[in-house]
Amino acid sequence: MQEQMALLDSWSAAHGQLAMWLGLVILLSLSWLANFIVKHILLRSVFKLLGLQKSQCEQRGLDFSFISRLANVVPALVISTLIHKIPLLPTLLVQVVVNVTNAFVVLTIAMALSKLLTLVNSLYSRREDAKSKPIKGYIQLLKIVIYAVAVILMIAALFDRSPLILLSGLGAMAAVLMLIFQDTLLSLVASVQISSNDVIRVGDWVEMPQLNADGDVIDIALHTVKIQNWDRTITTIPTRRFMTDPFKNWRGMQQSGGRRIKRSVQLDQQSVRFLTADEINRLKRFRLLKQYLDEKEAEIRAWNQQLAEQGQEPVNTRRITNLGTFRAYVLRYLQSHAGIHQGMIQMVRQLAPSADGLPLEIYCFTNTTAWVNYEGIQSDIFDHLLAILPEFGLQVYQHPSGMDMRSWQNALSAP
Repeated sequence: MQEQMALLDSWSAAHGQLAMWLGLVILLSLSWLANFIVKHILLRSVFKLLGLQKSQCEQRGLDFSFISRLANVVPALVISTLIHKIPLLPTLLVQVVVNVTNAFVVLTIAMALSKLLTLVNSLYSRREDAKSKPIKGYIQLLKIVIYAVAVILMIAALFDRSPLILLSGLGAMAAVLMLIFQDTLLSLVASVQISSNDVIRVGDWVEMPQLNADGDVIDIALHTVKIQNWDRTITTIPTRRFMTDPFKNWRGMQQSGGRRIKRSVQLDQQSVRFLTADEINRLKRFRLLKQYLDEKEAEIRAWNQQLAEQGQEPVNTRRITNLGTFRAYVLRYLQSHAGIHQGMIQMVRQLAPSADGLPLEIYCFTNTTAWVNYEGIQSDIFDHLLAILPEFGLQVYQHPSGMDMRSWQNALSAP
């Protein structure tokens, strides 16, 4: 063996340039062969041992490319190890190649770890509790730390210096680094608070009017939260704003199973009056009112009998009003409606009258939180109430329109 090495050395000395170029070709061939063996033989064996196929992983949205990235380390190690064996190469060139390959190895490992963390996040997002406790922000923070460490190690490898020397100089740059990464630090604190306090989740309906955001949360990251608005646009909000700015989260409504209806009908106050006996008998035709009117008549009759002679004057007696009867009808209508949640509060009340009429507010909850169904139930209720108001002798108040003005003008101009 020693004789063969001696012959090789003597041949290299006699054919220096040829030996150098031949050595470079052999080195590059060996690195290519190592890369081929690792990627096409060893990696396939690993996938087979794990029972995985690349096409199946892509269909499932799983990225195992970190394995192939780690395979790139092998040819770099081959070059850095065997570059010293090539004769007549300048020492400076050999050192530069070794330093560059070492930096390349560090970068490759960092990128592989980044891909591995992405895979971890993809696997975690398949869990049922992933929406309530996302880890994407922490994954992004770990990636930042990995790349920061990789940059220090790469610089140390390129200049052939110990990384401790570079780290010792970071103390003086701490203030500068905190200034540069202040948004990252603030976002990190906000992400921890959002996750620990369960402030928002992916899929929550969030409303933040000051930032023109009103829609579903589709992504929670370290620096930003993405909200898809109802007009299908996407609003990107800094994560820390969810800890400093007020916003509304509709998750409680969605979890309760009922969505609130709070809307008023503006009534003309001049149409409020007492009901006559004939009108009371006519309203008893309503299935929802017969029992109410019978009980009300008995109550009022007993009250008025206690007045004795004073009860002869109508001004001293209690009587049934059309507005009170309508309120009773609306409440019973809500109690019998199939789209109203019967386990939540139901109320029909008068608000303070104004120049726009007397507001009669309907306050209840639907038994669905779906937007389209909710609007349909609400519209059906008010369609019915507006249509049945004349049966009670009530009128809806509205400001005069242009058609009203023209009709009055025609009436005044008529002979």
